[in-house]
Amino acid sequence: MSRFVTAERALRTAAPHELVEAVRRALVEQYAALSVELLMADYGLTSLQPVAGPRDRGPLSVYDSAAGRAFGAQEPYVEPAGNGRVRAHLPVSVRGDRLGVLSVTLPEDPEDGAGPEDGEDGEGPGGGRTPDVLGELAEVAQVLGHEVVVAGRITDLYLRARRRERLTLAAEMQWQLLPARAGTGPGYALGAQLEPAYAVRGDNFDWSATDGRLTLYVNNGTGEGTEAPLLTSLAVTALRNARRAGLPIADQAALADQAVHAHYRGHCYLPVLMLEVELATGRAQVVDAGSPRLLRLRAGTVEHVGLDAQLPLGMFEETDYVAQPFQVEPGDRLVFVSDGVHADASPGGGTYGDAALARAITATRLLPAAEAPHAVLRELAGRRDGSAAEDDALVVCLDWHGR
Repeated sequence: MSRFVTAERALRTAAPHELVEAVRRALVEQYAALSVELLMADYGLTSLQPVAGPRDRGPLSVYDSAAGRAFGAQEPYVEPAGNGRVRAHLPVSVRGDRLGVLSVTLPEDPEDGAGPEDGEDGEGPGGGRTPDVLGELAEVAQVLGHEVVVAGRITDLYLRARRRERLTLAAEMQWQLLPARAGTGPGYALGAQLEPAYAVRGDNFDWSATDGRLTLYVNNGTGEGTEAPLLTSLAVTALRNARRAGLPIADQAALADQAVHAHYRGHCYLPVLMLEVELATGRAQVVDAGSPRLLRLRAGTVEHVGLDAQLPLGMFEETDYVAQPFQVEPGDRLVFVSDGVHADASPGGGTYGDAALARAITATRLLPAAEAPHAVLRELAGRRDGSAAEDDALVVCLDWHGR
């Protein structure tokens, strides 16, 4: 039995809360690892937090650490660790959703041969391990990612490790409702980020790819405290229920509208922007039921996509919604933003607006979809000069590659 298969089996059979110890034992026995550590990305995507254990330490920065370099590039990175050792940092992700980094300290000259030259095959200085071994370790990290996602349904260990600080109750409700923050599929890549990560209220995104279609919802939450995520939860669950019943996107909006109005009687409502794309053709349908905004980067130019405005969900009883046709071309980047982004006010007055948004989107055009939203929100935070945001800010990025 190969050592990778042995390590994989150890992870598959480990108890959910013992995954880190299981991967540590397997890598020590099969790869002569000297130390093993799992780091989870925090909700704000600014630090890598060690999973609690007897040898845990403080968080590492996503921006200026070797582990952060592997996390950002989504490629293994190897650095010298002194005393004849190297440390390999391996991305832990699931179908494009970046969870964290597995850091493994190894002898620089293992029994299976010396490593490549410095910087070769994407490694950092002092490569130390053969490409085959590094590739196997990267695969172990991917298996670990899948097991962490499954284990999250049973244990809180990995969710706790993602928290740099305590979540508000409203934020806890929102994060439990959200899907993965990034994903890839045939012809597309998605990424999203919600801020402030530890005190969000009602803004939300949701997506699903089934039956040759990609469906995306972006909503702009309303209300304060726990009332905001309660409204969002009702609307998003109603949308999911209609989508999973196989209904067209306009009917999904109509049924969710009825559900929200039946409960709130028009006193509360939810703005939402809905998009459904045929994966084979790029033909899309859009329902614009509120204030989230859509911008498109095509051939180096950013433009606001004008859509037919319709009523938010739940404002009036039995609203009829109409899906608007829309064509997505290979190479397009679609960026969806809540009003906490495009209407954000700076201390000196004035809103962020489409012009500043266009500059931010253009500046991040070379970043992958998973990183672009966070970069846009960093630029927005810098514009406020450290002052607190007055509203949730949500950015969702869809890169369309086509088939």
